[in-house]
Amino acid sequence: MREEYRADLASVGQTLVAMAEGVRSAMRRATEALLAADQTGAEEVVYGDAEINAYRSQVEDKVYDLLARQAPVASDLRQVVTAIHVAADLERMGDLADHVAKTCLRRLPNSAVPDELVPVVRDMARVADRISGKIAEILQSTDAKRAAELERDDDEMDELNKQLFGLLLGTAWRHGVEAAIDGALLARWYERFADHAVNAGEQIVYLVTGEAPAQTA
Repeated sequence: MREEYRADLASVGQTLVAMAEGVRSAMRRATEALLAADQTGAEEVVYGDAEINAYRSQVEDKVYDLLARQAPVASDLRQVVTAIHVAADLERMGDLADHVAKTCLRRLPNSAVPDELVPVVRDMARVADRISGKIAEILQSTDAKRAAELERDDDEMDELNKQLFGLLLGTAWRHGVEAAIDGALLARWYERFADHAVNAGEQIVYLVTGEAPAQTA
């Protein structure tokens, strides 16, 4: 029974890694489509969100089955409960990539990102890619120190968010309210993408150390 439990738990971990890699790819492709006003690329991200959602369902189904069959306690229980929380954060990250892709689609054939915002959006996407890549790595290594690095990455994203809002609210802005709203929403979605990655990292720290993560929005 113990070997079966370990095999099932490993399967949950593999699903989470695949989910993290899928989320990373989704945000990367969504950004590429956004900046290139690429309808096909954006639509692929939107359609692909169902696969990310399916991964979450797989994780939950496996965890509930483990709880029913194995009745884990102590550190074993912590592992399966953590998996549910991490899957929820990853699923939300996929939703945020979906939002970016849909912004692209709404503004076609025009670009949703004015030239002044392109460098900051690219930098936000770069940080998002780095953060989501770390999540996939940490899920495989359960490295609590590596997970703690995500806070610094999130600080960088917050700073970029401030830079983008500075452009939107500056006196040189000439693209009107609609473009400003798009810019503000995009900033929010990249920022929340990073926030959910930090949440997932905190759950992994909890898994390794047993120290409960702080409550975050």
